[in-house]
Amino acid sequence: MLTSTQNSLVKQIRRLHSSRDRHTQGLMLLEGTHLVQAAFAAQWPLETLCATPQWQSDHPDLWVQGQVQRRELVSPEVLQAMATTVTPVGVVATGPRSLGQAVPFTHLGLALETIQDPGNMGTIIRTAAAAAAEGLWVSNDSVDLDHPKVLRASAGLWFRLPMQKVEDLPDRVRTCQVQGLQVVATLPTGALNYWQVDWRRPTVILLGNEGAGLSPGIAALADLQVQVPLAPGVESLNVAVVAALMLYEAQRQRTTP
Repeated sequence: MLTSTQNSLVKQIRRLHSSRDRHTQGLMLLEGTHLVQAAFAAQWPLETLCATPQWQSDHPDLWVQGQVQRRELVSPEVLQAMATTVTPVGVVATGPRSLGQAVPFTHLGLALETIQDPGNMGTIIRTAAAAAAEGLWVSNDSVDLDHPKVLRASAGLWFRLPMQKVEDLPDRVRTCQVQGLQVVATLPTGALNYWQVDWRRPTVILLGNEGAGLSPGIAALADLQVQVPLAPGVESLNVAVVAALMLYEAQRQRTTP
C-alpha cells in the first residue's frame, strides 16, 4: 500500500490538477465511485485506479472490474493528496483524455462560446445527455472538457455525450445553416421568448460566456434570437439553467402530439 505523498505515482497524479499537465500527460483525473462506474460502463480504459482499503472493502466488484493497467491501494492521506476535492470518497483514477470526436448535428445540438466555469460546463453536459441532444461543440477558449470538476458535475453522463472543441465555432455554425438547421441564439434582448420557437425543426442552440454572453459576431449568425423572460430587477440566469430550459422545451414540443 502506498503511504508516502512523495511517491512518484502520487506526484504524477497530483500534476493532473493542472490543465497543462493533463495535456502533457494525455491523461484525465476521475474522482469518486460514480465516475469510475461510469467509465467502466462506457468501457473507457483506465491507466491507474487508486483506492483506500476501506473503499476496496466496500466495492470489491468495482476493484477488479474494467480495463485497468495498474491498481494501487493507498492510505487515506495519499488519496487526499491526489484528489482535487476536499473530502474525497476513497477512489481516484486516471485515463486517456478524450481529444474530441467529430459531432455532426442533424436534429439538436449545442454550440458553446467561451464557457469558463467547469461546474457550468459539466451541468450542461449532464443536461444535454439527459435531454437526448446529439452532442455539443465548444470554442477553444472554453474550459477543458476533461477538467476534473467538469467530469464530476456531469454526474457520469460525460461518457455518454459526444463533444468536441472546435477551432472555428462560427464556421461550424454556418455549415449547419447550409445543411438546413436553424440556429437559435440566447440573448437578453432576444425578440422571441424561448417557447415561441418551433423546436421541432433541426436546431443548433448557441450559448455564450457566463458574464459577457455571446460575442456579437456569432450572435449575428443566428436565424432566431430568443430570451428567457425575467422578473423586474433580475439581470440574468445561469447559463446551465438556460441550456436546460431550451433543451427541455425542444423535448416537450417534439414529444407532444
